[in-house]
Amino acid sequence: MIRSFDEVLKIAAERGPKTIAVACADDAEVLTAIETAREKGIAKAILVGDGEKIESICSVKGILLEDYEVIDIKDMAEASLKAVELVSSGKADILMKGLVDTSILLKAVLDKEVGLRTGSVLSHVAVFDIKGYDRLFFITDAAMGIAPDLEGKKKILQNAVKAAQALDIEVPKVAVVCAKEKVNPKMPCTLDAAELQKMNESGEISGCIVGGPFALDNAVSKKAAEHKGVTHPGAGEADILLVPDIESGNILYKALVFFAETKNAGILVGTKAPVVLTSRADSDETKLNSIAMGVLLAAKGNL
Repeated sequence: MIRSFDEVLKIAAERGPKTIAVACADDAEVLTAIETAREKGIAKAILVGDGEKIESICSVKGILLEDYEVIDIKDMAEASLKAVELVSSGKADILMKGLVDTSILLKAVLDKEVGLRTGSVLSHVAVFDIKGYDRLFFITDAAMGIAPDLEGKKKILQNAVKAAQALDIEVPKVAVVCAKEKVNPKMPCTLDAAELQKMNESGEISGCIVGGPFALDNAVSKKAAEHKGVTHPGAGEADILLVPDIESGNILYKALVFFAETKNAGILVGTKAPVVLTSRADSDETKLNSIAMGVLLAAKGNL
């Protein structure tokens, strides 16, 4: 069981290197993260984007372009499609977002000819290493599904379970997080949570332990769970936090980034291959952590 990003980077180096196709690679933080990943033996990369800008950034950063294949395509949509094609054809194992709008990249990912569709729901998994905790937390979905219905939540949950298993968490504990830990007919998310728990108990959702509804406190704190009399086997020990909608997920994500001492990563799953999907404002450390996550997912296979 991998418990920290220090371990993520170490194990990714052991299971790598994998090849990343970077869409619109003319971004300083992306190139810095890619170079660090190469130096650590985690990943190699094919850089797709504005060749002149890539060369200029690498010159300033002291990155040797002879270590990379560069495909000069200045148009963002074309560069994104080419990067996706490299992955779908097997020339690369992982797709990474560079300096491009997520909507442009996703259009390429969903392309009917060369895209990475699987028929599953695409969802974002954010992984947090939070000071004071003995494990990583997987938060989903804070970036893709706006207001998923029960079936959507089931698929998002299953995507996150695969991500956790790629980090050697064989039977992750999933907390379906709501505003309270009791079912309330006036709060639809609590009804969905109870139903997801039933699906897990019946075997319809497997490979994990699902409990819900949980409030956040009794999902992550054994003391809070005991105080409130929550006795589910996963109470206080959640690995995966399944949020009810994008608003709550996004707020939780950004609260952890800005209010807590954390390290984090972001990955898009439900695709044929992992997609490293971080914000353009994210640090090169977050991008490196996300690359390492992508390598572990690619090494695991069966996305």
